[in-house]
Amino acid sequence: MTLIDKKLNRRSFLKVSTLAGGGMMLSFSWLAGCKPTPEEVLTMPKEWFELNSYIKIGENGAVTLFNPNPEFGSNVKTSLPMILADELDIDWKNVFVEQADFYPERFDRQFTGGSQGVRQAWIPLRTAGATARQLLVNAAAQTWNVSAGEITTGAGMIEHKASGNKTSYGEVASLAGTLEAPDPETVKLKEISDFKIIGNSKKNVDGTKIVTGKPMFALDHKVEGMKYAAIVQPPAFGMQLKSFDKSSVTSMPGIQDAFEIKIFKDDYGRNFFDTTTFPTIIAIVGNSTWEVFQAKKKLTVEWEKAPASTFPMAARGNMIITKVPEGLENTESHKTQMAAFIEKPGNILRKDGDPEGAFKNAAKVMERTYTAPFLAHNTMEPMNCFADVKGDKAVIYGPTQAPELIRQTIASSLGLPIENIQINLARMGGGFGRRAYSHHMTEAALISQKIQAPVKMVYTREDDMSAGVYRPTYSATYRAALDENNNLLGLHVKAGGIPESPIHANRFPAGAIDNYLAEGWLIESNITIGAFRAPRSNFIAGAEQSFLDELAEEVGKDPIEFRLELLKRAETNPVGENNDYDPKRYAGVLELVREKSNWSNVPAGISRGVSAYFCHNSYVAEVVDITIKDNQPVVENVYAAVDCGIVVNPDAAANMGEGAIVDGIGNAFYGEMAFEDGVPTKRNFDTYRMIRHKEAPKKIEVHFVQNNEAPTGLGEPLFPPVFAALGNSLYKATGKRLYEQPFQPKLLEMKNLRM
Repeated sequence: MTLIDKKLNRRSFLKVSTLAGGGMMLSFSWLAGCKPTPEEVLTMPKEWFELNSYIKIGENGAVTLFNPNPEFGSNVKTSLPMILADELDIDWKNVFVEQADFYPERFDRQFTGGSQGVRQAWIPLRTAGATARQLLVNAAAQTWNVSAGEITTGAGMIEHKASGNKTSYGEVASLAGTLEAPDPETVKLKEISDFKIIGNSKKNVDGTKIVTGKPMFALDHKVEGMKYAAIVQPPAFGMQLKSFDKSSVTSMPGIQDAFEIKIFKDDYGRNFFDTTTFPTIIAIVGNSTWEVFQAKKKLTVEWEKAPASTFPMAARGNMIITKVPEGLENTESHKTQMAAFIEKPGNILRKDGDPEGAFKNAAKVMERTYTAPFLAHNTMEPMNCFADVKGDKAVIYGPTQAPELIRQTIASSLGLPIENIQINLARMGGGFGRRAYSHHMTEAALISQKIQAPVKMVYTREDDMSAGVYRPTYSATYRAALDENNNLLGLHVKAGGIPESPIHANRFPAGAIDNYLAEGWLIESNITIGAFRAPRSNFIAGAEQSFLDELAEEVGKDPIEFRLELLKRAETNPVGENNDYDPKRYAGVLELVREKSNWSNVPAGISRGVSAYFCHNSYVAEVVDITIKDNQPVVENVYAAVDCGIVVNPDAAANMGEGAIVDGIGNAFYGEMAFEDGVPTKRNFDTYRMIRHKEAPKKIEVHFVQNNEAPTGLGEPLFPPVFAALGNSLYKATGKRLYEQPFQPKLLEMKNLRM
């Protein structure tokens, strides 16, 4: 395609340029199925007219919408274009969707993570769609010599009823592409009641490609002359490379070279996602993945213990010094260390009222401690990346959640201008936070630069599972002070982990209790940790909601009613001023899940537990039903109530919620990574237990609160509550509370159960 006019800057999506090109192909809407009718077949236009960075319109009315964010299964490649399409006022069946490559001059926030994709794109994408629609209207008004205010649109058509003029978007797209874009502040967005696409389910635009195995992933990418690479890293945390003998592999079939790779420049200040377990590794390059994997097994390497070190890292807008202690760590010693911290004062994160006085005057004190292990992300697609570094330019193609941040690192490591680093975005086979840490892209780029050829670098499963980046191991102790009538006088939570604390000090039940104390602590470690689906919330929600359930039982109240009473207090007479949740919306999901699960009428043989949590700006309550069959717990039903504001694509949203629930149940039962002298004890799926198809819930219902609030997070919020809902239902079934994750080992110890 030929660029005719391109005037873009950081406010790019409202600037106008015109793009023209040729080439013929046939395509049709995903919704049309495998045998489209002639009316449903859409011919690729001879010319495309680009109205802004997100939208191109062909002369025949076909529309291409660009998805700016990386796609890893959260369905942003469908939901974000739906937002554009609705404000543009077009027929969805005439839409083509393309994945945009990383292009910060044109697109804002090309990051998928934190459940913020739809939330942060909501207004910018609506504005982009509405602006393009206004340009088309202005073009028609100019053509017909009428007022733009008298023109209406619908399904890609423009009409001036008074004169009887009517035309398609395609017929005025050429002129629209030459007009000055209106000021975004003057562009009128649709009323929510006028949405036609938003709120109506659309199939995944890549669905057909996925189920038919079309090349969509970086692993599918090949170019002529491409080499293959594998990495060799230290066998344990706390160790580093001393020396290696490349002659031990270079005589093997297909092996070209083996050399040391140093990921960072000595003076480079790392960004938040520059977590790299082993900054110095060995690369092996050859003619095929199989050959370099075989060479990995034969390479002669000498390792040594790594000394303690420090490095600068950006965090919350400031540079901090990160400490990496020396030593070979063990899970058993971790447990001893964490137990000792329970007895020590922590860092006070929030204090309301007089919690010390409440506990001193309490008639009864209830105390419980909850723990959870390190967890591996285990994305189904192994870490991989294609890189082609030639001269002062680099093309990178691979799975990443955060292209903007890794581009800075790649530029520094290669010694190239950042504007010469082009990152093309591949669809990811899973993310869960793991691919926000894109050191694999830097590694591939350095290998390509060294060999002066394009290269595809692939991790083995063992490489990824044994090199982090892990969910931290955590511990939380909750204490409740009760008077002689079982009234709650005060609550104290002290939580920490290796190497971070999971506390969110201003979340519920803060704000609902007069005397409240939250303390945090952490233990430094050389084991690499990072964001894991719903960071910190994925543990603390389970601990908090398990304790509240047990506390409700202690005071003789229904678990849902007990939570609602606390939330009512937070709504009508809140304690403190920094509560970061809306108690009314929080209560709303509890009331909805109570209704949908028919909470008070538990079927015979069912053991039922509840949990609720707020994170990523959304509210979720879940009820889990289990039975005991053949002396084994079986998850029968899960009911989820979600308040995430307007739901753009309901079916996709429910699917994402179902996936989070299954993922949470699997991790609660089985997820665990342990260490012996710095060595991960599990390196592949033969020992790292994942949930199996037959263990998934028999039925999952996801219900959304209907409101007109702007969309909030969804990929993560359904994950944290399920840990406690499952644990609380297991208590009802077994009569024993579970305080340590994963649950399976403790269940095996129970005489009346086996798994």
